[in-house]
Parts: sequence; structure tokens; C-alpha cells
Amino acid sequence: MGSIGYARVSTMEQNADLQRAALSAAGCNRIFTDHGVSGTMASRPELDKLLDHLRSGDEVVVWKLDRLGRNTRNLLALIDDLERRGVHFRSVTEGISTTGPMGRAMLTVMSAFAQLERDQLAERTRAGMAAAAEHGRKAGRREVTTDHAKVKRARELKAQGLAPTDIGKIIGASRATVYRYLSMSAL
Repeated sequence: MGSIGYARVSTMEQNADLQRAALSAAGCNRIFTDHGVSGTMASRPELDKLLDHLRSGDEVVVWKLDRLGRNTRNLLALIDDLERRGVHFRSVTEGISTTGPMGRAMLTVMSAFAQLERDQLAERTRAGMAAAAEHGRKAGRREVTTDHAKVKRARELKAQGLAPTDIGKIIGASRATVYRYLSMSAL
């Protein structure tokens, strides 16, 4: 029996050190960490390993509720499964534990508010995109325009043996753009 932590970051560039430190301070003797995995994914490699590892009497500890799941229904279903298996749940930041009925009630309320917050953010984003579209602006990455003269010049400089970084400095383009220019089919 013990406290087992679960940490998750959504992108590979993010760092889970803060979560792991908080989980260690909360008494976790083992921590499973998913990197670059969205909380909306039902199956997450390290979460799956954690679930296989659990025994009755264990406690799953997370830094925040949204690390375990981003969707209220899935989060509550997962916690129901833990309880059926005799496993407790605790969220460090929110101070919620399922060891009593009040903790379970608070968990339900907190996860519902977290879901409401995500839904409102998505609604505001859609409204903002619609307003921008009404003013002729498009969402997303800008359309790439190809300067044919720069493409031709980049190819000439490459033929002379210059490196893409140097070519970029000469024609006023990023190295990535130079690579894109050089890989384009003949114009």
C-alpha cells in the first residue's frame, strides 16, 4: 500500500518537474509521467501502467485534477473505477481526497467547474474567430506566399555551395524558408 503519483504534460516541450516535485512532497514513492499526451486521450501509456500497478489500499495522487482528465465524465468514471478497486484518489492543489463522502462531492463539483471553464474558453474562441471572419480576417497560420525571385536566388546560391543559413541571411529569409524554397519543384 502506498501513494502513487501521476503527472502529465501535453507537449514534449513542457516539463513535468514541478508536478513531480509536488507529488514527491505529497509522499508519493513512485510517479508515472506521460509526456506529450493530451488529457482528452482515454488511453495514455503511463496512466495505463499506473492503473495496472495499483492494488487495493493504494492512493493515486495528482498535482491537479486536469492532469488526470480534461473531461468531467471521463474523470469521474476513472475515479469510480479506482474506488471499485479499493484505491483512493487525492489532488494536491485542490486539496481533494476521496477517502470520505465530502471529498467525493467536492471532486464532482470541482471537475464540473473545470469542464465549464474549458467549455466557456472554447465558446469564446469560436466567437472570436467568427468576429474576425466578419472583418475579413482568417484564423490560423498565414498563407505562404512564394517570392519567385527569392526562390531562384536561393537555388543559385546553393549551386555556388552556400549553406542554407548563409543563403537565408543573403535573401532575407529564415533557414526553414530557404529549405522550403530549395525543396520546391521548378516554378
